[in-house]
Amino acid sequence: MAYIDTSVLVAYYCPEPGSEAAQRAVHEGQPDISALTEVEFSSAVATKVRTGEMPATGADRVLAMFEQHVAAGSYRVLPLGPGQFRLARQWIGRRAVPLRTLDALHLAVAASASVPLVTADAVLARAAACFGVDCQLL
Repeated sequence: MAYIDTSVLVAYYCPEPGSEAAQRAVHEGQPDISALTEVEFSSAVATKVRTGEMPATGADRVLAMFEQHVAAGSYRVLPLGPGQFRLARQWIGRRAVPLRTLDALHLAVAASASVPLVTADAVLARAAACFGVDCQLL
């Protein structure tokens, strides 16, 4: 099992560079996500509509498919609670690497569940290495 971040999900559901690697990552067992991933995914798809990269009808289909996959158990939804927020805050406070708030939370979810993180975000992958979180960069 592995925790896949939003960058992987977007590439999986929306054709773009890296989609082939994202498909392999998603199809390797039952991947883990969190409620944060669900919210970020919706935001990323909405951004694609606003920027003209995707029509609204396509976005509706993608979001419906993702929601159906979540409901069907295609993903294991890991907890995101006080412990993960505390860990993310500690890592951000170290200032060792540039670490965005939501990325810190993704790292904390993966670390708390003792599962590797799979991402297409090189900055997040560097942060994972800094904090000892097993990570695969697509």
